[in-house]
Amino acid sequence: MLDTAREFFAQAIATPSPSGYEERIQKLIRDYIAPHADNVRVDVHGNLIAESGNTDGPRLMLAGHCDQIGMLVSHIDELGFVYAQTIGGWDPQQLIGQAMSIWTDSQQIPAVISRKPIHLLNQQERKQVVELDQMWLDVGAASQAEAAEIIRIGDPVTLDLRMRPLMNSIVTGPGMDNKTGMWTVIEALRRAADRASDQLACHLHSVSTVQEEIGLRGAKTAAGGINPDVAIAVDVTHASDCPTIEKTKQGDIRLGGGPVIFRGPNINPKVAARLIELAEANKVPYQMAAIGRATPNDANVLQLHGAGVATGLVAIPNRYMHSAVEAISLDDIDNVAELLSLFAESLTDSDDFTPGIA
Repeated sequence: MLDTAREFFAQAIATPSPSGYEERIQKLIRDYIAPHADNVRVDVHGNLIAESGNTDGPRLMLAGHCDQIGMLVSHIDELGFVYAQTIGGWDPQQLIGQAMSIWTDSQQIPAVISRKPIHLLNQQERKQVVELDQMWLDVGAASQAEAAEIIRIGDPVTLDLRMRPLMNSIVTGPGMDNKTGMWTVIEALRRAADRASDQLACHLHSVSTVQEEIGLRGAKTAAGGINPDVAIAVDVTHASDCPTIEKTKQGDIRLGGGPVIFRGPNINPKVAARLIELAEANKVPYQMAAIGRATPNDANVLQLHGAGVATGLVAIPNRYMHSAVEAISLDDIDNVAELLSLFAESLTDSDDFTPGIA
């Protein structure tokens, strides 16, 4: 992994991108990939689309959503305490005692979120699971008026955004879901475009999609503008190499084990087979996973676009999803980017991904 690519990933983790509030991270992505792409644009929905290759070739769409779960300021009380709704799927227990940031148009406001101290809870309260409306954000304001001078209803909120290194190339922090997937599709275009002796035979579109966490919305609209022939979605998947996760249900998925290639009814069998062949031929480590239903990620809507798209799903193992301490392997995202670039470089007009056709 190039130092510049590693720094881009670290900057992405530190940049806020709650669903619907992705402008800051899309600017970061555009600045990184523009020197390597033939064209970079942002559509009306907010998806960033970087293009490279033969505009007359088969259209390949790589989709990695850049949005993360977050919160949204909904009320400031008379004492200056801030209340917020959730954006995306939160376990409220993950929020107790967390350092937070409220992002206004011009600045980052430090905050903490908590609840009544355990010393003051009665016996019944101690037995109950805390609800979101029993927590609040404290910015240190002395009054509603003071807080409202800098914070507006509708301002987005995130966990404290930072990345911490662990052992064995593992890093942890919020937003690995799915800034990892976004990074891989953008990095794949950089590698494929830079390695092409002339130009790619396919017309590659690497898309940083928006609003996946609230209903796969960005991938659906981006596909409408691109009309891809082939698409690969990249998202995180649950790693099972930690306590309490059942391998019989989730599969044997390990951090550092390489890209996770999915098979199942949401996946075009020839796209999956091509990914496996490329991984084996180029000594890219990989893992296999199965899903017997529509996937809960961008692959779902990509497969169903128009008359149908030959769709694949590659995933990044992730421990502790939707928390402040999501953990991934830098080796895995490096290998996912490599596999995606190899797929783009292999795609030509002669490829037919129609199932059952030789």
